[in-house]
Amino acid sequence: MDTNPAPTPYGTPDAPRLAVRGEAHLEADPEIARITITVHARGTDRHDALNDLTRRNTHALDLIKTYGEAVENIETGTFSISPQLTRHGRTERVRAYHGRVHITAELTDFTALGELTTRLADLELTRVEGPWWALRPDSPTHRRARQQAVREAVQRAREYAEALGTSLAALVELADIGAENTPSFAGYGGPAGGMRAAYAGAADHTTEAAPLDLEPQRQHVYATVNARFTMAPPELKGP
Repeated sequence: MDTNPAPTPYGTPDAPRLAVRGEAHLEADPEIARITITVHARGTDRHDALNDLTRRNTHALDLIKTYGEAVENIETGTFSISPQLTRHGRTERVRAYHGRVHITAELTDFTALGELTTRLADLELTRVEGPWWALRPDSPTHRRARQQAVREAVQRAREYAEALGTSLAALVELADIGAENTPSFAGYGGPAGGMRAAYAGAADHTTEAAPLDLEPQRQHVYATVNARFTMAPPELKGP
């Protein structure tokens, strides 16, 4: 039979417990940038609109791929082609067809980012949004923040114990609560300035637009832990 008493949630006079919180906030340069490109096409004939959309989509993808290793990832998102209806008497007729394709590109070379963004925005019927800056999920910055939060919790606990004239005895619990209380960065940070561009009709390619000067947005990484320790019994003295 187990004769050991169940641990009490708040400790005992012989083993008082101490609960503290450790927090860390680090800043770091972003490691990746994401932009979204929406290619549009429209026409009075469905087949022609689809062919035009295919051509524009291929053109945009080919342009992105010319940047080689500067582009880490390219993904095609939603595709749609839909009729625009207009009322003619008591009936509805198709006035035109509208198509669109969404593309996402992730870049690690921020010098190439400004040039690529400008060239994409200069394409006909193309909309560009972003950039969204981010750290990689496995970035060492996340690990440093977690470790710093733990060290801060231990230091804070030691200071409380020293104020009582005693010392820490053992760690009872360490809880990572960062996932519940940390501002969400969704892996990509917030949009920097909400840059966007859309052009309809024929573009003037006699001169190319100057590349955008995009300044990377510093990333904020937070970590928070709760820690509980036992202390050696303090010798409390009266005033």
